[in-house]
Order: sequence, then structure tokens, then C-alpha cells
Amino acid sequence: MRRAAALRACIAAAGMAVATGPAMAQEACRLALVLAMDISSSVDPLEDALQRGGLAQALRDPDVIDAILSQPDRPVALAMFEWSGRVQQDMVLPWIMLRDEATILATAERIATSRRSYAEFSTAIGHALEYAHELFRQGPACDARVLDISGDGVNNDGFGPDVAYATFDYSAITVNALAIEVRELATDHGLTEGAEAGLAAYFREVVIRGPAAFVEVAEGFEDVQRAMRRKLLRELEIRIGHHRP
Repeated sequence: MRRAAALRACIAAAGMAVATGPAMAQEACRLALVLAMDISSSVDPLEDALQRGGLAQALRDPDVIDAILSQPDRPVALAMFEWSGRVQQDMVLPWIMLRDEATILATAERIATSRRSYAEFSTAIGHALEYAHELFRQGPACDARVLDISGDGVNNDGFGPDVAYATFDYSAITVNALAIEVRELATDHGLTEGAEAGLAAYFREVVIRGPAAFVEVAEGFEDVQRAMRRKLLRELEIRIGHHRP
């Protein structure tokens, strides 16, 4: 479960300023936000395009732009990766400071025009959490750290979120989730007996982390833009401090 060197090499290969650089690491920022996008085999090509387009359109939304730029002296740092199986995680957007509207729009365009790296692997949420933890470790020391993990299914490959949280220190990281297409789940997927059925309930009980964590629901991939816009606005407004699980 140690892939830090591989992750550093991947970020460096992307050719963008990264959080390990002194300038970004020391710059004051209010939020370090990581978007983790599900590209497992259950996501077909059309759904993948809708997901990327929805994320990009949410970033282009005027209210979201205003919220990002509401504190010019304490900007938002953003990174994004796609994930599926145990070792199928790839950077879409290495760490970048969103200091102005032009940077936000260019970031949205980069997400919208990106292409998935894999299409045939399972859903390894625990391994995505491992990858995100290392990404935050390299990232800027902002006032708050938030992981946005989207998905359309439960963990079915490798170790699960419980093992990830027992192994990696998430005490200062809030994990929110975007549940795409609510589905019926059995209790052996991690839901407590009698709990609300559906993917949102699974994310609520097994995946999200931190006292301010929440689940946003998208009713299908066509609804990703609306759900992500709502989610981003909520995350940009709250103040998250260090916490213990």
C-alpha cells in the first residue's frame, strides 16, 4: 500500500506546478479540494462523458466561481484524479491554485476534454482513498482539506474504506460523496441491518468521513452537473477544522 513514489512521478509527468513546490506549499489557502471520479467498468462511455461534462459545467457556474473567488487572499487549491481498480488511479488535474476566473475556466475545460485511462476494472474505493491520502500529503497546507469522491457502486475490489481509514490518517481530511444512481444494496455490502437502502446509504455509512461530511445524490449521470454544483457550493461555504474520526 505504498505508492507514493509512483504518484509523485505521475504528477511530475503531467507537467504542471505541484504542491511539493515551495511556493504552493507555503501559500495561504482556505481549502484543498480533491475530486475523485469513478471510471469503473459500470460507467459506460456516455456516462463517463456526462460525468466529466457535468463536473466541468459545475465549475463554470457563476455562483461557484464567485464562491471560489470570495476570498482573494486565501484561494482554493484543486486537484482531480480518476479511479477504478486497485492500481488504476490516474491524475486528471494535479494541484492548481484557483486564483482567478480565467484559471477556473481553463481548469473546467481541461476536465471536460480529458479522456479516461481505463474502462474495464472494478470498484476499489479503499485504494482510491489510499491514493487521495498521498495526494493530500503532497498538497498545500490549506485551512481545510476535502475529498469529493463520486461513484455509482459499492466497493468490490481490494480492501474497503474501513481498512483505508484504519491505515491512513484521515483525521484532518473530510470525505464527502456524490452517489450517482441510487441502487438497492444488501447488508453484506456494509449497511447496518435496517438501514436505508440504496447507494447513498452505503456512502453515508461506509465512505464519508468527518463531522461535517455529507452525501449528495445525482439521479443518474445526467444529473451530475446539478448535484456537483450544489455540493461545491456547500463545501465552499463551510469551515472545516481538524477533527478526529
